[in-house]
This record gives sequence, structure tokens and C-alpha cells, in this order.
Amino acid sequence: MTSHKAKTKAILFDDAKGTLSPLNDLRPTFAIRTGPLTIAERLTIAFDLAPIGVVVPQPIAELTAESSSIPVNTPPEEGHDEILLINARCPLPVRAIAELTLGQVLVEENTQDMIAVKLTATNVRRLLAGDQPDMTPIAIPGKHLLRRPWDWKYFRDASMEFDLQVIAQNMRKVDAAPPAVTLIGTQGIAISPEAQVMPGVILNSTTGPIVIEENATIHPGAIITGPAYIGPGSSILEHANIKPNTAIGPVCKVAGEVGGSIFQGYANKAHAGHLGDSWIGEWANLGAGTANSNLLNTYTTINARATSTSSMEKTGETFLGITMGDHTKTAIATRIMTGAIAHTGTMFAASTPLSGTTDPFSWHTDAGVKNFRLGKFVDVSLAVMQRRGIKQSQAYSRRLTILHETITGQEAFSWPGKDMSHLGKS
Repeated sequence: MTSHKAKTKAILFDDAKGTLSPLNDLRPTFAIRTGPLTIAERLTIAFDLAPIGVVVPQPIAELTAESSSIPVNTPPEEGHDEILLINARCPLPVRAIAELTLGQVLVEENTQDMIAVKLTATNVRRLLAGDQPDMTPIAIPGKHLLRRPWDWKYFRDASMEFDLQVIAQNMRKVDAAPPAVTLIGTQGIAISPEAQVMPGVILNSTTGPIVIEENATIHPGAIITGPAYIGPGSSILEHANIKPNTAIGPVCKVAGEVGGSIFQGYANKAHAGHLGDSWIGEWANLGAGTANSNLLNTYTTINARATSTSSMEKTGETFLGITMGDHTKTAIATRIMTGAIAHTGTMFAASTPLSGTTDPFSWHTDAGVKNFRLGKFVDVSLAVMQRRGIKQSQAYSRRLTILHETITGQEAFSWPGKDMSHLGKS
């Protein structure tokens, strides 16, 4: 009789430290993609977790609860059960997490921020209530937690390597090319039976694995070079050039030259133009001919601002494109400068380059910058989501509205689903 090791009871907690906007404006931090998988998916697989709850900041709690099958911000019942708490800002499985014993807390040496801790259920309740149970700290060197919006890039390559390996395990490996498809190397190519790879496609796995998920479509003339991931329902359009370390999340349309980029999902880059070393949020749309720089002409490391009012910081990256928030749009022929950050709801339609850091819900034209009026923004967001068959929930609408009000200082008009005064505006 084979014995199976019990799964580890776990809670993912968001300590709300650092500045990660726009990555987590409209999702909990553990739902951010730094590769094909979200942080929660990766940690659950790596440590064989049985998640029993999540802890998130109050402004995102309702939206999290809507998509979560486990309790949100609900402490476990008192008892002696051992529970592992893992910081939602920890994108990669740190080996030391699996080695924690009861009462030990793993901290990031430079920041002293908690990475993970193993406690009894009773002490978990105390910790979440703001108390400090007895814990033995173990400090580990290195960078293990997201702190700034560009940190997705630091964790990208290792995330790609881990994710592609575990996803491909349960998929059909390709040992012969589909009709009129060219394979350059067959090791590490996995294609779902429900995917469609059309004649004229080239799949090059000599530099890394390629995974193509169910209902994805790869159109004629496209070239995909691994490591690369094409998510469920996504389309790679004619003559696209998908370069290494690219992960395209669910239901995206992608064309042109794309390399080293992460698409969270439900985004459009359906035309020619270069996109390199960039993170693209949901419901973003890059207009035809939009192209970005991902390398300074001095070949030096890139500086950036997390927000338009914060100080310039060293990112530590030599290659870094744009970090683009959800519901961001660029007009045709938009030029994007190295290390730019476009916050949630940015509409950029100016003839000058998109550079530096835009404010959330800002509308950019040659006439200047103004706030993206909420009524118009809501109309556009509803239309964009409906085109993909997604109905905007009241929780999502409320989060968008309150976020807009908080950032712009403009009190929104009343509209269906918005008025939930008991939620407050925290």
C-alpha cells in the first residue's frame, strides 16, 4: 500500500509592503504572473500546498473573494495544526521554506521582511491580529520578494524555467511536426490537442521549451523560439516573431516582434511593432506600430520611478521595457522609452514618446494631460471586456470606481453597482 504525504496547510498573505502598482491594482499580489503561472499557482505546486486561506489588503478583499474558493481575511480556527504562511510577494519557491520547522520564520536579510513562517493555528490567529508570537528568525541573503513594479523582470527567467517544466509534464510532447510546420529541435515542445498550429509556423526549441495550451491558435508564418508559453485561448497572429522568455497569458492576441515579455492575460498587441522585456496587464491594447525601447544606448543599468512623484531608483536591469497596467491603451505609432511605467487606465495618444511614469487614469494627447473621465473609462472598460465575453462584476466595477476616485480625487457619479457604502473607501 502506497502512503501519500499529506499536503501542507498554507495561507498566502499580502503584507502590503513595497510599491507594486500597477501590477496589483486589480488583483491580489499572489495572482501576478512573473511567468506562465501566477505566484499562487507556482507556490502551490512547488510546496504541494493545501491553501486554507488568503490575507489581502482591505481595498482588494471583495474582488479577491469573488474569485477565491477559500476564505479571505478569515483567521483559522484555534488549534495545534501546523500552518505555513507564505508572503504573496515571494514569486519563486525558496528552498528554505520547505525546511522550516514550527516557530521558525524566514526573513529576507536586506529588508528583514518576512518570507514565510510555520506556526500553530492559534499563533497564526495571534499574528494576523497584530500580536507577536514567539518566532525564531532565519535570515537568508538575496532578493526573494517583489518590492517595485519592475521586479517582475528580476524573477522572470527562473519563473519561466520552473513553470514550463511543470506545465509540460501533463501535456502531449511533440515528436513529429504537425502538417507543414517546421520544428527546429523537438525536445521540450508540448502542444495541447485542442490547440491549432497552422501550416508555415516555425517552432524553435533549441534555446528552451515551448508550451502551447488548449484553444490557442498559431497562425501561418509565426515563429516561436523557446523558452516560450502561449496560454489558453490566445492567438499568435501571422508572421509574429515570439522570442525567448515570453509568456502570453490566457486570451491574448499578439503580433509583431515580442521578446522577454509577460502578458497577464486578455490583452491585445495585434499589429506590428517591437515589444521587449515588458509586462502587459489585462485589457491593455497596443495600437498599430507601437514600439518600445528596452536597452539604453549607453548600455548602462536603467533607472525608473515607481510612481510619478517618487524618487528615481536603480532597477538593476540592463534590459527593461514598459510595465503596463490594466486597461492601458496606446495610439498608433506610439514610441515607448526604456523603463517606462504606464499605470492603470492610462490612455496615451500623444505624438511625443511615452516616457517615465504616467499617473493612473491619465489621458495624454498633444494638448496636454488630463484625467480619464470616469464615465468614459467605465464605458470603454465594459465594452472591451464584453468583446471577450466577460461581464464586469459589481466587485470589479466598484474596485475600478473607488480606485479612480482615490487617485483623481474626483467623486464619481452614482451608477449601478457602485454604491456599496458599507465597504468604505479604504
